[in-house]
Amino acid sequence: MIGVTGPDSRPGDRVPALLRVSAALSWRFVAVVAALYVVAQVVGFLATIVIPTGVALLLAALLSPAVSQLSRVGVPRGLATGFVLVAGLAVVGGVLTFVITEFSKGLPELQSQVSASLDTIRDWLRDGPLHLSDVQLQQYLDRAVETVKENQSDITSGALTTAATVGELMTGILLALFTLIFFLHDGDGIWRFLIRVVPADVRDRADVAGRRGFASLVSYVRATAAVAVVDAVGVGIGLWIVGVPLVVPLSALVFLGAFIPIIGAVITGAVAVLVALVANGPVAALVVLAILIGVMQLESHVLQPLLLGRAVKLHPLAVVLAITAGLVVSGIAGALLSVPLLAVLNSGIRSLLSESDRHVAPQQVDVHEPQETGPTDKAAGERVDDEVGG
Repeated sequence: MIGVTGPDSRPGDRVPALLRVSAALSWRFVAVVAALYVVAQVVGFLATIVIPTGVALLLAALLSPAVSQLSRVGVPRGLATGFVLVAGLAVVGGVLTFVITEFSKGLPELQSQVSASLDTIRDWLRDGPLHLSDVQLQQYLDRAVETVKENQSDITSGALTTAATVGELMTGILLALFTLIFFLHDGDGIWRFLIRVVPADVRDRADVAGRRGFASLVSYVRATAAVAVVDAVGVGIGLWIVGVPLVVPLSALVFLGAFIPIIGAVITGAVAVLVALVANGPVAALVVLAILIGVMQLESHVLQPLLLGRAVKLHPLAVVLAITAGLVVSGIAGALLSVPLLAVLNSGIRSLLSESDRHVAPQQVDVHEPQETGPTDKAAGERVDDEVGG
């Protein structure tokens, strides 16, 4: 019978054990939740430092392989860092300049199309089922103007807040750039300094796990950048065929949005559909929507499994929850950094759980090459990542 362990056991004997187990699980759960809450509060308070450092780490994962490759062929580390950094900034600056120029060129055409769309909406309101008169339309317009005037102070304060945000953004960019220089030039030295806080008897295991985590970050950034390029090119070709204005800026927006998995493509795609609706009408908007769905299906079913592989394999539910948590803690920046952080933790924890990694020296892990998150355990005959739900 359930709950009976022997002839002399009594039902009351099971209650203290059940209470002890429940109490032990409860206080551990409370301790974990409290620790996570404290970490979230600290990260939120130090967001101006944490976010630029996280962005610098992502950029270091993207650029450090090039720096290491130049160092291997005999280029001094400092010179290699400067060359890669200048080349990267030149590419980013050139792309931004091109996007802004194309946006400026296409803006007058978009304005005229928006005006034509507004005229169409006004004619529909007047001649359609609502049958609004010109007087009524003017009254609604006057009300809108009055609403803007009444909330002028709020709009002004919002503009000042935006100006302060721009100042914080520039500070964050400079901090990220400064941090990136040191990550590229002496990232290995910084890691060796940080790993000293780990007890000596487990230091090698932690070192291997950290290196595998950074290797997964390198793989993640490479794959995400490649997927973002394919998304931007596919959407841009579709917009060009349909005849939607501002093809290049919208493609660049899709490229940036692709770095936030799942929701980034949805949000930037919605902007493209909205522009197509305003500029070209509902049929063009539906066509653009179909193109976006096709590109997203190609991304989720072909590109990500092919490019990411098993190195940073994450369950979609874990990705969604991580993005949601990142949005709650730090907004868009949190959503951008949450999935890479999850990928690093996923790879590092699996390395710690792996029996075969006990025999791997830290120097054997090349952080610039794709690494399996769960090395093959010959004794178990299967991968650790399969055991833990990979």
